[in-house]
Amino acid sequence: MTEERDPRTYFAAERTFLAWIRTGLALMGFGFVVARFGLFLRELRSATGDIPQQSSGFSLVTGTGLVLLGVVINVAATFQHLRIVRDLNAGRDVTGRPSVTGVSLAVLLAVIGLAMSVYLLIFR
Repeated sequence: MTEERDPRTYFAAERTFLAWIRTGLALMGFGFVVARFGLFLRELRSATGDIPQQSSGFSLVTGTGLVLLGVVINVAATFQHLRIVRDLNAGRDVTGRPSVTGVSLAVLLAVIGLAMSVYLLIFR
């Protein structure tokens, strides 16, 4: 007797995959804004006649890092989705496993947030 597959399980996996794609796209968009923020500040300083300060390039490096993080998240989400669908097709239980991608992203974003906080406190 073959066990019938519930399509809702596959739809849930696909919704989760699409949520990860949205997260990756949001990180890429936010990274682009952060990277260009330094350019905006330089233009603002030159328009007001302020003496241009030496840029540390922090916003460009941080923004580029966030864009790359978004790319990595999208690639990791793709591999994770393919693995989950393969496990579902093989009849293996996929519940009860923590999301390595989610936990890794949360820890990495916490570290980036702390680094940005320290930077803002030191170079205000």
